[in-house]
Amino acid sequence: MKSLNMKKILIICVIACLGMQSCTGVEEIDRSLQDQSMLAVLFAQTSPEYAANNIQTYKTATLNLDIALKDNNWTAALEQKGNFQEKPAAIILDVDETVLDNSAFQARAIINGTSYPTGWIEWGNEANAPAVAGVKEFLNYADSKGVSIFYVTNRVVELKEATKDNLIKLDLPFDQSINPLMMKGENGWGSDKTSRRELISKDYRIILMAGDQITDFISLDESTVSTQQRLELSNKYRDEWGTKWFMITNPMYGKWEGAIYNNIYPSSQEKAKELRFQALDPK
Repeated sequence: MKSLNMKKILIICVIACLGMQSCTGVEEIDRSLQDQSMLAVLFAQTSPEYAANNIQTYKTATLNLDIALKDNNWTAALEQKGNFQEKPAAIILDVDETVLDNSAFQARAIINGTSYPTGWIEWGNEANAPAVAGVKEFLNYADSKGVSIFYVTNRVVELKEATKDNLIKLDLPFDQSINPLMMKGENGWGSDKTSRRELISKDYRIILMAGDQITDFISLDESTVSTQQRLELSNKYRDEWGTKWFMITNPMYGKWEGAIYNNIYPSSQEKAKELRFQALDPK
């Protein structure tokens, strides 16, 4: 009899708990896909190696900026054509993970079990991203040498004012007389940055570029290929790296992930995890 009563009590407790969950609307968050990027985000947020690599990259860029200024035949842009030798010098930088550190947004996505673009506009409008290690010193040096600085980003134009505020809040060079911030969706610009680099090259000699994606240096079409072909691109442009082109490592996201899916993002999280696992090379 006592055993029967205990069973009844347990059943009532289970039903009550289920009822409370239903009433409060509490649901367990599925973070299984986002959890796969946790170590990459922690690497960006906590490791001295990540910060040191960025500082090292921008120090090298500073040294090469002086060399470029002395050589009028020096250009970093594939889009640079014609007689550019007498044009004023300029540099081009991507924004996200090149100038601004958005690892906090990535951390929120893991915690909340969400994926880009959920929460991205809200994060951008906070205008509170810190600077990537080493970039402020580099930009201030370039500015002191009279070099024009252009921020060419695929942030949507809706975030232009917030991005501008974020850069100015960090006391980074921002010459408003030249419209230094070029956004995706502005003036009909799409994801490919080629047309924006071409526009800058009409009036400036582009002496150096920095970014965290290979598309910050070459066309979108050239980079939208298989993982193996993308790896071959790094060798194709080996003479540019560390002299005219400066890559900031971004383990959190990028076109490299799209290549894993054959440049077609899967429709489900389970398929994405499956393709990621299949892409691992144990050899």
